[in-house]
Amino acid sequence: MSAILDRIRKTARSSPQRLLLAEGGDERVLRAADRIRREGLAQVTVVGSPAVVRETARKADLSPGGVTVRDAEATDAVAACDAALRETRGERLAGPDRERYARDPLFQGATMIRRGEADVMVAGATRTTADVLRAALWLVGTAPGVKTVSSFFVMEVPALGSQPERVLFFADCAVMPDPDPSQLADIAISTADSYERLTRGVPHVAFLSFSTRGSAEHPRVDRVREALAIARGRRPDRHFDGELQADAALVPSVAERKAPDSVVAGHANVLVFPDLDSGNIGYKLVQRLAGAGAYGPIIQGLARPVNDLSRGCSAEDIVEVATLACALRAGADAAAGAV
Repeated sequence: MSAILDRIRKTARSSPQRLLLAEGGDERVLRAADRIRREGLAQVTVVGSPAVVRETARKADLSPGGVTVRDAEATDAVAACDAALRETRGERLAGPDRERYARDPLFQGATMIRRGEADVMVAGATRTTADVLRAALWLVGTAPGVKTVSSFFVMEVPALGSQPERVLFFADCAVMPDPDPSQLADIAISTADSYERLTRGVPHVAFLSFSTRGSAEHPRVDRVREALAIARGRRPDRHFDGELQADAALVPSVAERKAPDSVVAGHANVLVFPDLDSGNIGYKLVQRLAGAGAYGPIIQGLARPVNDLSRGCSAEDIVEVATLACALRAGADAAAGAV
């Protein structure tokens, strides 16, 4: 484990968050809950049917003592979710649909996050990203001043030749298919803030393109340039640069030729991809061909943390995503307290 990821794990342990897991009928989720609890990474509550959780634990030969189960069939849990949905969706949600959602552990978990009864929710082992984001957007909403919900991956890239191991943040690889310049700027700003909160390091953010500093002209390059200008205008305290090709962003010798005056080129630790195609393809290529660890996606831009999982995730993946999400929440709390 890199020093940065070790520090992130220590952050989670030093300030244990109240973590919700909303899929108690899945063995991977219960294995992750048990490990998170044993390693002191969070205080864990599973939302679901107690009978289903017990049976799933029995089949998995688990005895997850110390993990709380919130009964999704309890009258007060259903009523609280129903009231929250009435408040946020009003007449846009028909009565039968509202009743169905009110009995759904995923939406009950989002309600608990909304009400401050928990700090972080992680779901998606058995539910689609659309389901998770619907619950989050309906019941939690976006953070003040943020219009774009996006995501990032923490990429642990192994040493290669003279290049030491390093940790990079890739965004957005999971949520926004085709961001406009303002949305791309939002993604860059959110990810820079996430990098600082999780690593306590200085983010150097590269807006990636197939062009470096005017080497090509195209409307897609213009979009990246406009996003850079917006990001710099909104957050002049951050190190943003672009448009940069990936080699100019990451390799000092290439940066010296292509962007010699840049404080980001050659030293980027946050890579902002121009669209979801390039972001998703990019992280998977680095993961599969370079043997990088890929942790995420971590959702950002919500008023309170609700995070998504891949349905192909392992118990280990759930632990890592939950740890990152909890550490990010702890970092945000620390930043708010320092203001």
